[in-house]
Amino acid sequence: MFDLGTSFLASVARDPGRIAIVDGDLRLTYAQWYAKISGLATGLEQLGLAPGDHVLTLLQNRFENATLHWACQFAGLVVTPLNWRAKGDEVDYVIENAEAKAVFCEAATADAVADAALAASLPRIAVDGEVFAGMIDSAAPDAVPRADAEAWSLMLYTSGTTSKPKGVPRRHRAERAAALAHVAQNRYAHGEVTLGVMPLYHTMGVRSLLAMSLIGGAFVCLPRFDVERALALIAREKVTNLYLVPTLYHDVVHHPAFEVTDTSSVRKLGFAGASMTDGLLRKLAEAFRPELFVNHYGSSEIYTFTIEDDAPAKPGSAGRAGLNQIIRVVRLGAAGPNDLAATGEEGEIIALMRGDEAFEGYWKRPDADARALRGGWYFTGDTGFFDADGDLFVTGRVDDMIITGGENVSPVEIESCLSLHPAVLEVAVVGLPDERWGKVVTAFVKRGVAVDHETLDAFCRDSGLANYKRPRAYVFVDAIPKSPVGKLLRRLLVAGEYTSETAPPAGG
Repeated sequence: MFDLGTSFLASVARDPGRIAIVDGDLRLTYAQWYAKISGLATGLEQLGLAPGDHVLTLLQNRFENATLHWACQFAGLVVTPLNWRAKGDEVDYVIENAEAKAVFCEAATADAVADAALAASLPRIAVDGEVFAGMIDSAAPDAVPRADAEAWSLMLYTSGTTSKPKGVPRRHRAERAAALAHVAQNRYAHGEVTLGVMPLYHTMGVRSLLAMSLIGGAFVCLPRFDVERALALIAREKVTNLYLVPTLYHDVVHHPAFEVTDTSSVRKLGFAGASMTDGLLRKLAEAFRPELFVNHYGSSEIYTFTIEDDAPAKPGSAGRAGLNQIIRVVRLGAAGPNDLAATGEEGEIIALMRGDEAFEGYWKRPDADARALRGGWYFTGDTGFFDADGDLFVTGRVDDMIITGGENVSPVEIESCLSLHPAVLEVAVVGLPDERWGKVVTAFVKRGVAVDHETLDAFCRDSGLANYKRPRAYVFVDAIPKSPVGKLLRRLLVAGEYTSETAPPAGG
């Protein structure tokens, strides 16, 4: 298989005059972008960086970040991106863990880098400064790939909840296989235009960047998510596909500007990162009327687990295994990959490690490998079940399972039910400690109009939700806590880290 540098060269040869990247008023063709990438690859070498070195980045989704990603692929460097909101101690941890040899930042992240003690001894380059501009604009020989398909391309860091983040190193061949699968599974056509808003420290953002290069597509940078700016770019650049987390879709379709923005160019929708409620699925299908609406279920470790390419037709379904994968559901607490759950039985989802898109183990974390990698399978920590049709339903995390009165209750099913009530804008369900029940099912609701506990309880009962699954408590909040990429943070609700509703909405 091609390494990623060679892959980009093929794109340049195939589509030299096509627009490859857009950032504000900047518009570059593949040939023009290759010249910038070549200049930066030369500059990286002149910094003393050698193939195999890790380069730490704290950057938003801007042209310079995307260019640095590609220059590292040519130079054989391992891009090691960190959430641009990271603090100094987090920067220090990654520098030490990855043995990073250089740090790239921008104005928004300069303070964090300055607060990191270990960064002081490394080259620190601001991409909005003169040094970086000199490298990227320099007249340099055309970049030649210095890595092969077996070299490391990228190391993402998973978000840590109770422990330090884990490095997920990925080879060129796995990255390209994932991008090819992304193109095929989303049925992208030649010359697609995508909104580059999912961060390039996240697997979804990287996949969007690589996938566009394979099809002569355009990556339209949106440094940080802003609904009005996103809608303006969709209209101006005639964006053809969106690949977002459910939270961002929610914010887009509920914004007043959506109704007056021309989004007719968007024909393909894809989502990942979290389950999408039935209510949001329905609203998006009605609002965009897309040709394709894909639920992509995967992870940083193994990009694709399953694909459902008609998400509204079977709400909640994550579909079947992707092109490069085999999926199983094993019993909760299973010792190995052959202790299979029955059809309809909730268990832990596992994925075959031999898949083309898979990582090979965590960076310097044998303890994490021992927990997650068993018998040639990756134990995802997600819960789910196969239905009678053979489709996978993801019900949550093993750690999120609510055991109430001896019954296992998945929060996702309850959230999907409540999301269909017209007064509910967002909802998250957790189990809170209870002396009698062990955990009591509790719904945290952001409401659009006034609605009370009794009305929502009656709605759940009338919907057919099993009695033991109905929330016994409701908390109305101003916002549901989420990660920077829109993942629901149930643990914060359990810990009491939320703000109760400051004022009830007007009557419905």
